[in-house]
Amino acid sequence: MTTRHIAFDRLYNFRDLGGYAAADGRTVRWGRLYRSDSLGKLTPGGADHRRFLALGVRTVIDLRYPWEIERAGRVPEQPGLEYHNLSIEHRPYDQAAIDPDVDPWRHLADRYAEVAEDGVKEIRQALDLIAAANRPDGGPLVFHCASGKDRTGLIAALVLILLGVGEDDVLADFARTELATDRLLADYRAAHPDRDRIWPGYGRAPAAVMRHVLDDLGAAYGSVSGYATERLGVEPELVDALRAGLLE
Repeated sequence: MTTRHIAFDRLYNFRDLGGYAAADGRTVRWGRLYRSDSLGKLTPGGADHRRFLALGVRTVIDLRYPWEIERAGRVPEQPGLEYHNLSIEHRPYDQAAIDPDVDPWRHLADRYAEVAEDGVKEIRQALDLIAAANRPDGGPLVFHCASGKDRTGLIAALVLILLGVGEDDVLADFARTELATDRLLADYRAAHPDRDRIWPGYGRAPAAVMRHVLDDLGAAYGSVSGYATERLGVEPELVDALRAGLLE
């Protein structure tokens, strides 16, 4: 039986995007497209690194800022592993310091909207890389940010919708990060022991956040696919390439 959550010691949110019902009665292929929290937590030669290598990943897309990579590290270099840093977020914010009096899910969705507008160039590059990696001579690809929740969640939702996956499954996939929330929060507290006030929703990923995002893109562009076409310049040929490589 194929497992969506792949167990690691230090990666808490590494998931296979396979198995979802998609366009034309087909299904997203298992073992081809992964999403994750920071691969900078992999220690070269360690048990988690060996588990990662066993997946045969050929391409990594790191969605973090360069300063995050400098501070927290990147995936260990490995022969045959292609690495791309595409920082899709252009307006950094401190999620742990969100005002608890604001509507938290609306607040997060507004930050996602900023990414969707600011990061057009990088988001399009990510889609091109995902399509290229899944040609017959390609190999598995993983994209990640720090927690594998927000930036990663936006890319995952966009790819799944272009593949024809239904919105209910897209929302459910986003919300699966909730299974990792406690460990992500524990990591944050360990890294910031002197921080006594942390936003209570830190590390949360309720479906309501992505519901806002999909509705907002629909209101602005008619649909998420409309956003991809109008704002990202996604042509039918790119959608066809994604589906040819990732659906079975």
